[in-house]
Amino acid sequence: MWYIIIGIVVVVIIILWVFRIYNSLVAKRNRVDNAWGQVEVQLQRRFDLIPNLVETVKGYASHESKTFETVAQARSMAAGASTPGEQAAADNFLTSALRQLFAVAEAYPELRASDNFQSLQSDLTDTENKIAVSRQIYNDTVLKYNNAVQQVPSSIVASMTGFDVRELYDAPDEADTAPQVSF
Repeated sequence: MWYIIIGIVVVVIIILWVFRIYNSLVAKRNRVDNAWGQVEVQLQRRFDLIPNLVETVKGYASHESKTFETVAQARSMAAGASTPGEQAAADNFLTSALRQLFAVAEAYPELRASDNFQSLQSDLTDTENKIAVSRQIYNDTVLKYNNAVQQVPSSIVASMTGFDVRELYDAPDEADTAPQVSF
C-alpha cells in the first residue's frame, strides 16, 4: 500500500515539475516575442521618418535620384524582413543608404541649416539609439530563453513540447555604428 502512495506522490511531483518548467518556457517565449515587438516598433518609427527625410533632401538636391531610389529600396527591403537575420541584413543596407543620403545632404549648407532637416536628423539619431537598446534587450531575452530551451532538465520538456531556439539579432560588422548624421 505504501508503495502505491509513494508512487502516486512521485508521479504528481514529476507532473508538477513538468508544468512548472513548461510555464517557465512559455513565459520566456512570450518575453522574446514582446522584445521583438519592441524592436519592430522602433524600426517602424525609423521607416516612418525616412520618407520625410528623403522629401526634405529632395527639395534641395532633386538631381540625386539614384540616392533616393537606393534609400527607397533599402526601406522597402527592411520593412519586408521578417526574421532577425533578415532584419539585420536589411538594416545594414538601409544604414548604408542613409549614409549616402546624408553625404548628399552635406553638399547643401542651406539644407543642413533647415529647421525641418535638423529636426528629422535629431529624430533619426534618437530612433537609432532606441533601436540599439531594443536590439540589446531582444538579444538578452533570447539568450535567457535559448538557455532554458537547451539546458537540462528544461531541455527535456522543451523538446517534448516543441520549443525551439530563437535567432539572435546579429547585425553585420559594418552595421555596428549608427549612421553618421551630425554635420
